[in-house]
Amino acid sequence: MANPLQAIEQLTVTTLRNVIGGMTLEDTLTSREDVNAQLRVVLDEATGKWGIRINRVEIKSVDPPGTIQEAMEKQMRAERDRRAAILTAEGVKQSQILTAEGEKQSAVLRAEGAKQAAILRAEGESRAIDTVFAAIHEGRPDPELLSYQYLQMLPQLARGEANKIFVIPSEFTQALSNLGGVLGRGGNSPPAPPAGPPA
Repeated sequence: MANPLQAIEQLTVTTLRNVIGGMTLEDTLTSREDVNAQLRVVLDEATGKWGIRINRVEIKSVDPPGTIQEAMEKQMRAERDRRAAILTAEGVKQSQILTAEGEKQSAVLRAEGAKQAAILRAEGESRAIDTVFAAIHEGRPDPELLSYQYLQMLPQLARGEANKIFVIPSEFTQALSNLGGVLGRGGNSPPAPPAGPPA
């Protein structure tokens, strides 16, 4: 071989073109050790016939053209933006899921609380009615006492906002006459109240 160094240089250029041609640009830039190893094997096999042994091959740098570098930077920016958008969307999704779960649990707890409160109110009212009913029966009230209690309740019944018309039942006259009889027996007979319209 007249000029082995020139032949090795030409062989290196050709082999390097073949090795890099089978790789992506990203692999070429990040796998320099693999490129060095493949290049050394090919060169060592070819130069062994000439009595030259290649022990080490090292590519110092791979400098793609400016347009390729610009395209790669755009691709990397787009990839970063895409990953950021995915992470943001995942965060929003998780936030909405957690908010919905919290609202659901809150609604369930409110419903449970309202249910328990209604049950306790109903039980309390039931016990109060039972207590009043038992006290009335134990006291054995006479008709005069019942008439008095009836008269005391009439203003409370008429106090509600929904009560636009207040109808006095026919028992009202009977209640007043019973009460008048009780008061008459006590020595002080008040004047009889005017009779209301019949119901």
